[in-house]
Amino acid sequence: MKIQVFQFELPLKHTFTISHESRTVQPTMIIQLQDKNGLTGYGEATVTLYYGVTMEKMLAAVEKIRPWAEQYELDHPEAFYAELEQRLPEDSFVRCALDQAANDLWARRHGKPLYEMWGLDPANCPTTSYTIGIAPVPEMISKLQEKPWPLYKIKLGTDQDLEIIRSLRQHTNATFRVDANTAWTAEQTIAYSKELKALEVEFIEQPQKADAWEDHRAALAGSVLPIIADESCHIEADVARCAGYFDGINIKLTKCGGLTPARRMIAEARRLGLKVMMGCMTESSVGISAIAHIAPMLDYVDMDGALLLAKDPAQGVTIDDQAVLHYAELPGTGAALRSQF
Repeated sequence: MKIQVFQFELPLKHTFTISHESRTVQPTMIIQLQDKNGLTGYGEATVTLYYGVTMEKMLAAVEKIRPWAEQYELDHPEAFYAELEQRLPEDSFVRCALDQAANDLWARRHGKPLYEMWGLDPANCPTTSYTIGIAPVPEMISKLQEKPWPLYKIKLGTDQDLEIIRSLRQHTNATFRVDANTAWTAEQTIAYSKELKALEVEFIEQPQKADAWEDHRAALAGSVLPIIADESCHIEADVARCAGYFDGINIKLTKCGGLTPARRMIAEARRLGLKVMMGCMTESSVGISAIAHIAPMLDYVDMDGALLLAKDPAQGVTIDDQAVLHYAELPGTGAALRSQF
């Protein structure tokens, strides 16, 4: 398979702030795999400095496996991934992009959407949340009013978190989910959960530090709202560890390594009685389209990445102003690069 790499600086509509960073541009790498018949598949991984992922490191990893990959005869994505994992054990973001592209190409060869190859029903896809990043409260209200939506994910981690939710609640009846991005203590989580529940918040995402397991246990026991792991759940081995400490897990394709391991994580979470969410990393429509095809397996999904962009270099699935997901009427994930960006 021929590998082609595209680098983009994705401009955001608004400055995006969470508890540990702010950004106005999201660098991303899109990989195209092309077989000998000219069929192509696309995958994506974003630069994420919080996890030490730079464009330079990702490009180096691609070059490391290029000689092997370009001689590889793709039959099934799972077999491809098994070898890829051995060759790039420390590069989950690059594995993710290659795995997405391999799954896309595999389904295109069969002339079917990827969800159909997995036996999934797109009617079962949950509604995506729309993210409101940390900002002065009037600005957060303005963002909410600019994008009327049935379901918001509110980023928290400030000294006025309850004030923020109280203020936003005055302007919408939409469901809220909150994400503290590790900024709270267990005591805060328990105390906040009571008022957040009264303010019609559905659940809390990753309130404590990733490795604060005793705090997670205490928060789970005392919170009146469900708690979903994010930073505490990266890879397949983390799923079992989260049982007994969280009500559910949030899977990120880039962190776990792609669609192939994500499907195994979902199966394990179901076995353990955990709820399953999937989030995004502000990808273009390439990465978001990949999430959309696995979404019928999920309880919750946060795939608003492309909606947060001022300009998207790709096309694929679309989400309309009523929050309804529309799959591209194409095989694979339906993703493709635009001719101009």
